[in-house]
Parts: sequence; C-alpha cells; structure tokens
Amino acid sequence: MVSLTRPHPLTPTRGGPYPAKRPARSATSVGARGLHPHTSSVRTRIRPSIAQFDELLIWVLTGLLALGLVMVYSSSIATAEANQFTGYQPSYYLFRHGMYIAIGLIAALFAFQVPFQNWQRYAPHLFMFGVLLLVLVLVPGIGREVNHSRRWLPLFIINLQPSELMKLLAVLYAADYTVRKGKIKHLFIKAFVPMLVVMALIGSLLLLEPDMGALVVICAIALATLWLGGFNLAVFAGLIVSLPMLFAAMTIYAPYRMQRVIGFMDPWADPFGKGYQLSHALIAFGRGEWFGVGLGGSVEKLFYLPEAHTDFLMAVIAEELGLVGVTAVILLFALLVVRAFQIGRKAAFLDRNFSALVAQGIGVWIGVQAMINIGVNMGVLPTKGLTLPFLSFGGSGMLVNCVAAAMLLRVDYENRRIARGQPV
Repeated sequence: MVSLTRPHPLTPTRGGPYPAKRPARSATSVGARGLHPHTSSVRTRIRPSIAQFDELLIWVLTGLLALGLVMVYSSSIATAEANQFTGYQPSYYLFRHGMYIAIGLIAALFAFQVPFQNWQRYAPHLFMFGVLLLVLVLVPGIGREVNHSRRWLPLFIINLQPSELMKLLAVLYAADYTVRKGKIKHLFIKAFVPMLVVMALIGSLLLLEPDMGALVVICAIALATLWLGGFNLAVFAGLIVSLPMLFAAMTIYAPYRMQRVIGFMDPWADPFGKGYQLSHALIAFGRGEWFGVGLGGSVEKLFYLPEAHTDFLMAVIAEELGLVGVTAVILLFALLVVRAFQIGRKAAFLDRNFSALVAQGIGVWIGVQAMINIGVNMGVLPTKGLTLPFLSFGGSGMLVNCVAAAMLLRVDYENRRIARGQPV
C-alpha cells in the first residue's frame, strides 16, 4: 500500500516539479565502495575496457594441459608400477610429465617477452640451427637410437628431439620466407623452387632418422604458409597431384611403411602381428561407448595397448571418458585453431604479415598434428608416430608446444597494443 502522506517523486515540491538534488559529497567524504574523494564520485578501481590477453585461448590451453596431466597418469600408472626402469614407481610418468609442463611454461614465459620483430630478424639463423641439430642427431655417438630410430640428442636430464623443434622453426622460416618473397611470389623459379630445395633437404634428414610423421607436418606447415601468403595457385594445383605420388613412392620403398599401410587397411587380418596396436586401440574406442568406463578404469592400458601414454593416449581417453571426452578434446583443439587464425587475421589487418603467418602457421601445425594423431587412434590413418599436442607424454614436444602457445599469445598481445596506439 502506498502511503498517502508521502509525496510522489514527480509531484511538485518547493524546489520545483522534480525532487530536490541531494547535497554533493564533501571533499573529505569517501564512500565505502572506493569512491573518489572529489564531488564527481569517480570509482578508482575500473577494469580496462579491452583485455590485455586472449582469455579464451588461455583457458583452452589450460584445459588441454590439465587433461593431459590427468590422462598421462591414468594411462601410465600400471606400466610404471611394473617396470624396473621406472623403479616400480606408479607416479613416475606423472612427476616427469609435470616437470615437462613446468619447464615448458617457464620457457613460454621467456618466449612471450620477445618482440616479434626479433623472431623475424633471427628466423633464418634459428632455422639453420635446427638443420644443424638434425645433422647431429644422425652422427653415431651423438644421436641416441631407440626402437631402430635415431631421433634424440641426450642433454643431461632430458633427451631433445630436434624434429619437434624443427616444426616451430619451420613455422618461423616459412613465414619469413613468404614475407621476403612477397614481390616475386608469382614467379615459380625465384619464389617457389628455393623453398622446395630447403624442404627437400629437411625431408631427407628426417627420412634418415626416420621420422615420417614430422616430415608430413612440416610439409603441411610450409605449403599452408605459402598458400596463405598468396603464392601462385597453379603451383599448388601441381603439388596436389605430385605430393601423394611422392609419399606413395616413399611408402613402397620402405618395407616397414608398407607393412603399416597393410595393417591399417585390415588390422583384424593379423591382430597379433601387424594390426596388434590398431586393433587394441579400436577395442578401447568400442569399450568407451558414450560416457566411458570411468577415469582409471581402462583395461587396454594394462599392457595391451603399446605407447598408451604417448602416441595412443587418445584411445585411453576414449575408453575412460567415452564419446563425451573425445568430443571435448576435439572441441578444445578446434577452438585453439580457430583462435590462431582469428589472431593471424587481425594481425594481417594491421599490416603485420610475418606475425599473421606465424599465428596461422601454428594453427595449421597444431591442427594437422592433432588430426593425424586422432585419425591414427581411430583407424582412419596409418600409424605415423605423432603425439597429441599438449596432452601426450614427452619433454621435447611439450616444451615446443608451450613456446608456440606463448608466441601465439604474443601476437595477440601486440595486436591489442597496436590497436590502442601503444608501443610493442
């Protein structure tokens, strides 16, 4: 009920047709909510209108790292507990993976501080350094051989895998090369052939290790960067025809690659031989169904599925978390790739071509590698030996992935500062 004795706010009063204004605060009065002591009563704690960082991208990266830490522990606990090499410690891989994440985040923090003009300046030198590492890993007595592959350089407490580092360096070099050749990008001999020679050199070194998976990813990075940079489309039309023929020839030339293809086509024809790994990965996907058997409940990780915490981590995720878990992982990678291309597009609008190509090159790299790994686990692609970025166990991969994420955040950070007219 409205009181009849209290005047309505819009009824005329002694001060006019509207209620009288409240007296202004004195210069010494300060409100409890942090008001400014002046009469304008301006708040002192105001959040900036434009964020300094891409919060969505940070949350996506945090989600991938956290999920990877949990699933690496879940997929490796049985293997670590029964292995003399690990000292029969069930948390062996958990501690090491956590250490790799910590090292990767520290390296990412330092990489984020580097302005992108410095990355562009030293891109060719860094690429040559990566080539030198690829050569050193093939030298007997220097490179370490595991499972008939010479891919690692022993560095005290960790083993560096140069092919992982070369993925990031290929992104930088391809972006710098595309920017430098921008005026002659329509000329096949002067623009495309030098890049083709460089990629042939890198491909030869990677095939000597051998590391076919890294070669596929680096080729995808280089070609995508050239295409995004506006190179002649007729060149890529020829590559679409020639590259599958080249990979087919390399597969036929190497008997072990041919065996992988045969096992991939029909893993149930030899489930205890060529198709052993893939058949157990498919069993893991089948057991997971919609919601999985529960975290830690995987059976395939109990000495049935080889490399459960590295190459075939996605199969364990499918078994324990089901279709829901697999979909969540795919969505996280999709968000990361989309944000990488959006950041690159914004950099291109600001005439920062090198930064734009690096951001989109990182998106291509992470997207292609994740797609290949998931495809291998699901049986739609032959086994390549590629890990799942940000999730799988591995020191070199985690270090390089974290640095790449920091560089992506740096591109976005510089975009925001330039848009506000601030120096970078």
